[in-house]
Amino acid sequence: MSVITPIREEDIEFDHGNFDATGFAREALSSWQSLALVIDHTLLKPDTTREQVESLCDETIRYRFACAMVNPVWVPTAIGMLSGTGIPVGVVIGFPLGASLVSTLRQEAEALTRLGARELDMVIPIGQLKSGNHHAVEHAVQAAATVAHHNGALLKVILETALLTVEEKLRGAELAIQAGADFIKTSTGFASGGATAADVALLRGVAGGRCGVKASGGIRTLANVKTMLEAGANRIGASASVDIVRELGAE
Repeated sequence: MSVITPIREEDIEFDHGNFDATGFAREALSSWQSLALVIDHTLLKPDTTREQVESLCDETIRYRFACAMVNPVWVPTAIGMLSGTGIPVGVVIGFPLGASLVSTLRQEAEALTRLGARELDMVIPIGQLKSGNHHAVEHAVQAAATVAHHNGALLKVILETALLTVEEKLRGAELAIQAGADFIKTSTGFASGGATAADVALLRGVAGGRCGVKASGGIRTLANVKTMLEAGANRIGASASVDIVRELGAE
């Protein structure tokens, strides 16, 4: 395992390469097919049934969404349905509280990638971040990233921005990126608020071109998606994905 280097205040900058949000948004919104490729079709409610997961997977295949995002218990079902389609299964870990032991995060990541999940969305240790225990935050993300990348999976790190101060958002984003996150992400959808354009722009400012930014939580319309893409997101998490692409002409 590599040595974790403490983050200094001066390390949080806004000059880490460019991301053309305007150009990306224009391309993503050029057709419903292009838009579908940047949306994680998501179903994370605790009372989700097998039938609903199967419907989610059918829709993911039909519209060619970026991935089908499910809770861990439904990964085998989703893998079975998406096998051979080229569409990855995504899954959440340390969700939705960000309060798991690091050993638990590793075990979840290992078990779920072995089952075939190729995108992991983990919640940052929120309480540790707010306590100023930055080493613990970076250690947790690095542990999950190491397992994910070893098994050919992406790691998206959820900051739960509604619970953080601006300073904590900046710090959490930088810690996650330095620890190996492939995306930094706004929200779980289970807190007091979801994605905002201001938070997406802030995260993109920290990320620059170093990693992706995923907007999620409360995104239900094409107008919402357009706002998030123009703010700097290059991935969207939504449960209203079908309605969104239908606004752009999908049937």
